Amino acid sequence: MADFKDESEKNSPFHQGERALQTRMGVREQMERFGRRVIRNFMPEQHRQFYRQLPYVFIGHGDKDGWPWASILFNKPGFINSPDEKTLIINTRGVEGDPLQQAIKTGIRLGLLGIELNTRRRNRLAAHISRTSEQGFTLAVDQAFGNCPKYIKPRELRGMPARDMPPVLVNDFTSFDDQAKALIEKSDTFFVASFIENSRDQASEGADVSHRGGNPGFVRIDDNLSLTIPDYAGNFHFNTLGNFVKNPKAGLLFVDFENGHLLTLTGRVELLLDSPQVEAFTGAGRLWTFNLHLGYWLKNAMALRWQES
Repeated sequence: MADFKDESEKNSPFHQGERALQTRMGVREQMERFGRRVIRNFMPEQHRQFYRQLPYVFIGHGDKDGWPWASILFNKPGFINSPDEKTLIINTRGVEGDPLQQAIKTGIRLGLLGIELNTRRRNRLAAHISRTSEQGFTLAVDQAFGNCPKYIKPRELRGMPARDMPPVLVNDFTSFDDQAKALIEKSDTFFVASFIENSRDQASEGADVSHRGGNPGFVRIDDNLSLTIPDYAGNFHFNTLGNFVKNPKAGLLFVDFENGHLLTLTGRVELLLDSPQVEAFTGAGRLWTFNLHLGYWLKNAMALRWQES
């Protein structure tokens, strides 16, 4: 066991927070072996092709004060290009009012989630910005791996011509208004960003963004500042919760799929790994709470619309 531990912490695809939760859940050795097989420092050709066909991608980052934010970038299919297995070029600068716009700088670490909601296919990347331009930015890949389709609600994408789009309205807030509560209460999907400083220069450190899904109302609104969120069985990487161990903050993105609005939040997190409250959330293995620090309504932000399949 000592030899395994020494070896697993050397060049592991997982950082300390992820390894700690894997150990707690009794899956440490199997995840280390599995991770070394499936987590790569490059993109296989099928992943490169997948990103090239996408009209949108989700991004996670940490701002200058260490607060995580989850975002969506979109454009016509082909706005993401991969000239080689270590590089992605993204040709868009993002949504007006989104904190990501201020973070597009060389060296910044990002987490990416490529996802097709209609097919439920998804792929994850950890990367850093190697170059910026007026059109977008270039990413150097640090880690790449696939994800299973569990908990993804199928949706078909339909667009809206840009000429029909009203102007983006940006409103900040520090407590949930009735509109925010209504969107959260009806949501069967949200996206969560987490972030830790790259203090040890490891590929596993930096930003991550992940999909979360459940029945409408699976996110519980506790009051005007707080949410309780179930954690269901997944791939046991513990990318999100492992980041919470090191930096207990999260960025949440709720998408109004019908109207093109975005609700983006950042706040503090508490992990509830052994709470009796878990019994109130059918199928959940553990819980975490979110306490709002700052949020933005980005109304009319997307020229994209989805309908349930």
